[in-house]
Amino acid sequence: MDGEKHTTISYLQAYVASKPTQGAADHYMLKLMEECGELAKAVRKDQRRTEGVKDTIDEELWDVIYYCVRLANYYGIDLEKTIADKEKINREKYGFDVMFEPGK
Repeated sequence: MDGEKHTTISYLQAYVASKPTQGAADHYMLKLMEECGELAKAVRKDQRRTEGVKDTIDEELWDVIYYCVRLANYYGIDLEKTIADKEKINREKYGFDVMFEPGK
């Protein structure tokens, strides 16, 4: 894996922020719900990627992530920090043995 390029949450947030805004939080929430529905439909139909990404689980997963990032950006949430903070809470709450180690 060394030498490979990896997409970070920070990069995704900056990338999404560089695109023109499309509305307020309620717009992004509605789009997120719509994309979750499309993901559910793709999973139900078991639309795995065979050739292109169009109309597949892959495409719908990205759409869901995109609108989650849009919402985080709208509210000024640093997702990398939030992930680390929440994983600490989850580890204590559920007794996970696996440590979340940012940057790995």
